[in-house]
Amino acid sequence: MPNTRPHLHSRQTGEMRNMVKRSGFKTTIKGCTLGAAALLLASCGSGEGAGKDGGGRGGGPRGPATVGFVVIQPGSAPIEQQLPARISAYQVSEVRPQVSGVILRRMFREGSVVRQGQTLYQIDPSIYNAQAAQAEANLQSARASAEAARTLAARYRPLVEQQAISRQDYTNALAQARQAEAAVAQNSAALRTARINQRYTRVPAPIGGRIGLSNYTEGALVTANQPDALTTITRLDPVYVDIQQSAADLLALRQALARGGATPTVAQVRLKLPDGSDYGFTGTVEFSQVLVDQATGSVTLRARFPNPQAILLPGMFVTAQFAQAINTSAFLVPQQAVTRDPKGNATLWVVGPGNRAVQRVVVADRTQGPYWVVTQGLAAGEKVITQGAANLRDGAQIKPVPATAPQRVQPPPPGAAKGPGGPGAR
Repeated sequence: MPNTRPHLHSRQTGEMRNMVKRSGFKTTIKGCTLGAAALLLASCGSGEGAGKDGGGRGGGPRGPATVGFVVIQPGSAPIEQQLPARISAYQVSEVRPQVSGVILRRMFREGSVVRQGQTLYQIDPSIYNAQAAQAEANLQSARASAEAARTLAARYRPLVEQQAISRQDYTNALAQARQAEAAVAQNSAALRTARINQRYTRVPAPIGGRIGLSNYTEGALVTANQPDALTTITRLDPVYVDIQQSAADLLALRQALARGGATPTVAQVRLKLPDGSDYGFTGTVEFSQVLVDQATGSVTLRARFPNPQAILLPGMFVTAQFAQAINTSAFLVPQQAVTRDPKGNATLWVVGPGNRAVQRVVVADRTQGPYWVVTQGLAAGEKVITQGAANLRDGAQIKPVPATAPQRVQPPPPGAAKGPGGPGAR
């Protein structure tokens, strides 16, 4: 019978070893868990102790927020308007013939600049030359007849005194002499008319400016006082700018002037061209119409602008910017101090009693450079917060300092730049 006891003994020995290993592994896990728990409790205890001792690093309650403010005072702010406008020519002349005839020559280049009195067209002068010559001959004949009549009347005068002729004959001779003098005057006027018509055969430029297209060519028959113009001349320097302002805005301006809250000023007008660029010259408002357009409900203001480079052309739409008056009780508030609430109202923060932040709703409908023009909601001498207002709450305690005061930068305390574990931390 084989001996199996050594095999049984070796198997029992292996099982016992495995049990010992398992128990040792569990013991190791338990030890590690207990060690980690002890470290966690220690760290929590040290954190609480540090918080009690030093207030923690940023974990304790903070002091009042430091804000910068400016003290505002009422000042002068121009009441500026941005209104639509349209360019109008300073002078426009439609050239028409004053005599009838055939155009022999056109004596200008279309689109060029012509001077006043320059000849534009030459009309056939033949018939007018003949009329002038006839009028001159008639004048000479009338002068001769007048001379004869005056001589006859002079001869009859001594004869009638001597009663050599009847007084009626002398009266008739004297009347004929006066009629002859009147005929001289009539023929002299006819000669002047003929010479004027002769001069009108050369059609001159009534004004100086830029000439447009010619509506008639050489060889065309034109008549005096015809409805169609031969051409048109436009003077472009200077030009008029017709500005449209609503009657309601004009009425509000006049009421403000009457109350004394605004003072009138000489309106210097600036223009924005259709491409958004600024026009390089300023103009002045010359007059305002006294009639309101029934179709648009607006009043026309006319300004005059220099236009040496002919940039402004008649019919062009532009935007006019000008100040009609000066508001003497407005406040200029830096733009960074004003925000808008969800309803679109302008709001800002002021330093209230007890150094507490107070939110205020104001009326700020326009800007002037880096400022909002506030017309309602503020009083003289109030402190408007311009810096540090991002996280303010209404009624919160604050530490106000002038916005222009220099800010001191405190150096960090010793050891603040080191790690949480000190120089030996790993």
